[in-house]
Amino acid sequence: MRTFSVIAETGQFQKAAVDLSVSQQAVSKRVAALERDLGVRLFTRTPHGAELTIDGQAFLPHARELLRAAERAAASVRIGHRPLRVDVISSRGAASGLLRGFHRAHPGIDLDVLMLLDIGAAVTAIRSGAIDASFRAVAAPGPPLPEDVASVRVLDEPLQLLTGPGHALAGAGSVTVAELAGHRIWMPGIVPGSEWAAYYDDLVAGFGLTIEATGPNFGSDALLDTIADTPALATFMGEHTRLIWPAGHGLRRVPVTDPTPVYPHSLLWHRDNPHPALATLRTYLASTATPHDAPGTWTPNWAVPPERAAPDHRGSGRG
Repeated sequence: MRTFSVIAETGQFQKAAVDLSVSQQAVSKRVAALERDLGVRLFTRTPHGAELTIDGQAFLPHARELLRAAERAAASVRIGHRPLRVDVISSRGAASGLLRGFHRAHPGIDLDVLMLLDIGAAVTAIRSGAIDASFRAVAAPGPPLPEDVASVRVLDEPLQLLTGPGHALAGAGSVTVAELAGHRIWMPGIVPGSEWAAYYDDLVAGFGLTIEATGPNFGSDALLDTIADTPALATFMGEHTRLIWPAGHGLRRVPVTDPTPVYPHSLLWHRDNPHPALATLRTYLASTATPHDAPGTWTPNWAVPPERAAPDHRGSGRG
């Protein structure tokens, strides 16, 4: 295809051979093989060179499109040219906010944002090269990360209580964890076995809270509608989670204190990944990282901050 297109552009077999750095005989053989496969003549030889036949004129735009498609296919996997592929848990969560900030700081870097279900799928995709990085909570209870997968903690996100206007705590400027005991906290999106399920299991065990994950998960809109209309229910939401609801809902975001539960977001990546934008992302996140285990905060004991997560040593948490 490329030889045919170059001849069509130059009008000469000899000039095409020079441009392609091959012999004129090789050019002739390639054209002959292509004509034999297609069953038509593509060029007519003249004293001045080579002219496209009617069939050659019809074939040329398709040949050029095939060459462009081949270039796009190669560029899609060529390091430094393809987008940086990053996994987040949700499009409205803190990790998405971090990526939006990165994009504003580096608008010239192309991003592909994916949403995988659990940490196991994310680690598999990192090791296979399907994605370049993932935002997760590590080391969650379960198998330790493989040796070729690195992690670094990049954000400790405070939890807030979200209530409707009729809830008993709706008017509070803040609420302590102890004051949440006895209140029903509804979180239908918790997936058993996920890292966020492990986080809330330890939160419940550490402070005697009641978290209900019953009922189907119809998405954030249905959750917000129910919280707004049900005085007996509240839910947890990350401080950096961005949701929009009707003004008539009257929802309240109440800070949780003494201690403040924080969700530990980490970045995971393959140690041998050479994508240059990955290094830029890591540098950006290092510049925006929050202090780990600040006084007055709580995380599970397994939420460790080192570069690579250690094997699980599950505990009841720390304040």
